[in-house]
This record gives sequence, C-alpha cells and structure tokens, in this order.
Amino acid sequence: MPKRIAILQAHPNPSGGHFANALADAYAEGARAAGHEVRSIDVAKLDFPLLRSAEDFYQGVAPEGVRSAQDAIRWADHLLIIYPLWLGHFPAVFHSFLEQIFRPGFALESGRGRMPKKLVLGKSARIVVTMGMPGLFYRWYYRAHSLKSLERNILRFSGVARSGPH
Repeated sequence: MPKRIAILQAHPNPSGGHFANALADAYAEGARAAGHEVRSIDVAKLDFPLLRSAEDFYQGVAPEGVRSAQDAIRWADHLLIIYPLWLGHFPAVFHSFLEQIFRPGFALESGRGRMPKKLVLGKSARIVVTMGMPGLFYRWYYRAHSLKSLERNILRFSGVARSGPH
C-alpha cells in the first residue's frame, strides 16, 4: 500500500552537496520508484525566527515556511528525519525548526494540570543521524542523547511512533 512520506533533511548548510542531502535524495527516489508519494523539506532553506519567549511558543503564529512544513507532516503517514551530528547533538537551526514545528496547536493540545493531548497521531518515523565517528561510540560515549531527545521528547510526546531500529 503506498504511503505518503515527508522527508525532513536538516543539514544546516543551504548550498547542498552534503551526505545528508544525498541520503534524502536517494530515499525520495527509491520511495517514488516503489509507488509512494514524497514531500521534501530542506530545513536550511526555510526562513523562520528563533523563538525567544514562552509567549512566542504558546501564542505565536508559525511563519509561512513552518506552516508549509507542518502541512507536509500532517499529510504524511511516515517521516524520514536526517540530520548531521554536531557537537554531540543536532544543529541549532534544526533545533529551532523543531521548536517552531512542534508547538501547541500542532503537536499537542495543552491541558492545565494534566498531560497534554497528542495531536500528531498515526504516523511513524525513521531517524538517520550522520556523524564523523563510529555509531557505537556515539551510543556509548554520548549515550545517543540527541536521538533519544528527538524520539522521546518531541516525536513520541506528540504521538509519532518509531519505525524500526535506528
């Protein structure tokens, strides 16, 4: 059964030509060849401000590029997220993007005094982390904290399920 796939490619350099770009392109090509629909989001090419206050996060309006990315995520059955490991974590521009995307009203419905309601349900995700070190070292030394943070604190908290091993 064909799936709708949103690819979030999060290398911070908008000029392209990086391994993350090649992986995203190859995945999109393979998915389309298998009959799936694909939408790609190149985070570095989006224009959005940093969120600087809780008020911005809770009551602010997402910029147009962010709303387009939210639409692609809503549309998708499956998310592929690709980012390079920088200083043991994902790049700052990707973190800022996640703050813009996974805000109340899109990712969750805030409830006073109770757990928020998850709003991004029925989706799976695969996360690919590129790095200049062996994956075992990343898991052992860094305890894969950027991957765990993204998976647990953002995706799962919003309702997105993990798809297979990472």
